[in-house]
Parts: sequence; C-alpha cells; structure tokens
Amino acid sequence: MPARYHCSRYAHNRYNPGMATIVLAADHAGHPLKETIRQYLQLEGHDVIDVKPEREDGDDYPEIMREGAEEVVDREAIGIFFGGSGNGEAMAANKIPGIRAALCYSPESAKLARAHNNANVACLGARLVEPGDALEIVDTFLETAFEGGRHEKRVEDLDALLA
Repeated sequence: MPARYHCSRYAHNRYNPGMATIVLAADHAGHPLKETIRQYLQLEGHDVIDVKPEREDGDDYPEIMREGAEEVVDREAIGIFFGGSGNGEAMAANKIPGIRAALCYSPESAKLARAHNNANVACLGARLVEPGDALEIVDTFLETAFEGGRHEKRVEDLDALLA
C-alpha cells in the first residue's frame, strides 16, 4: 500500500514531507494492538514515536496518555492512542491544551473526527476493534483532511475551553 497521508499541518514529517509523524501511546490492554499498528506505520515509512508503558501487565493510562498528548502538541504530530475501550484514553488526552482526541470505532467515525473536528488524536479500544478494522480506521484517520468552513468556529471554541 503506498504512503498517501496528507493530514493537515499535524501530519507532515520534517524529514519526508509526504509522511506523517505519529505518536503512539497505549496502556497494557492496548499494547498488542499498538504493536500491530506501529509495525504497519513503520513499514509505510512514517516517523513513529512510541510512548511505552512502564509495565505491560498493568499501568495507569492517564499518565501515559498525558505523555503521549504532550508529544503530539510539542511535535505538531498526529496521535493514535490505545486502551481497552479507548474512552479513558480520549478523556485523559483531552485534558491537554491543543489536543482534540476522538474515540474512533469505525472508518466513518475516524473520517468525521478529522473532517469536522480536526481531531489530532484517534483513540481505539483494543477490546472492541479487530486488528484489520483498526488498520482501516488508522488509514482513514490519516487520509482525511479537516474541512474547515463552518467547522472552524466550533474547533476554535473547543480549543478555547482549555486555553
């Protein structure tokens, strides 16, 4: 599959302008799915930053997601975060100013998160999404551009909440 990601200013790798810089973060429940996605993204040539949990058998996801979210903001990157359901991961990430994390459970939810909300982090539930479906969700998230227009004011309002 050719590299084809054009995801607004967040996605561009400074070393290879057509490739995305992607931050991955996972708790113990999301770790196996994260590894599948990490390998795929690296094969596609993306610059992958892997925020690893202290222990794969148990950890506190809020700390890991905060660290991942800070990397996304600092690097103007895209984030893909993993947990059991993805809900707590999205909640934790959204506490960091500059993050718009969305729970993505289908390609359509990923597309709308990017197109309408300019989401810069996709959160996936490893207990709820099969690996093949996760690859499709990630591809859709990375391929979809923010539509702007009527959605711009809403995104600005979201960003103002944590400013």
